[in-house]
Amino acid sequence: MYDQILLPTDGSKGVDRAIDHAIDAAERYGATLHVLYVVDSDVVNAYSGDEFVDGSEGASETLEERGREALDEVASHAADAGVDVVTELVYGVPHEEILGYINDEDIDLTVMGSKTRSGNYRRMLGSVTERVSRQSTAPVSIVKTTVSE
Repeated sequence: MYDQILLPTDGSKGVDRAIDHAIDAAERYGATLHVLYVVDSDVVNAYSGDEFVDGSEGASETLEERGREALDEVASHAADAGVDVVTELVYGVPHEEILGYINDEDIDLTVMGSKTRSGNYRRMLGSVTERVSRQSTAPVSIVKTTVSE
């Protein structure tokens, strides 16, 4: 039923439960698990260069390092479960890159984490998960995690 499963990750706590679901689905269906990290180009371009970044690194390098760590963590869990994994790190607008990946790689199912937050938070900032679930041509499974604010 599912040959190619996508798990977009941002390395946050809200994705933890989605990782388990994606690996379980890939294991159950004998699917390849694609794990995608998008370095948000809007964040990189907005960076002014301040003390929050280690040493001489800029936002791009810091976010890329965080992305590689997130990808490696998921790949390790998937390998432990005997699941074939493909990892990819790209730069761009997260929901656009995820949707493009779904189409380019013929993804059959996307598993995404979503943090349950108050209505005001969601109305103000929106959600990558919401955008992907509305615009994707393939099924999207949303795994919710409650986050205290």
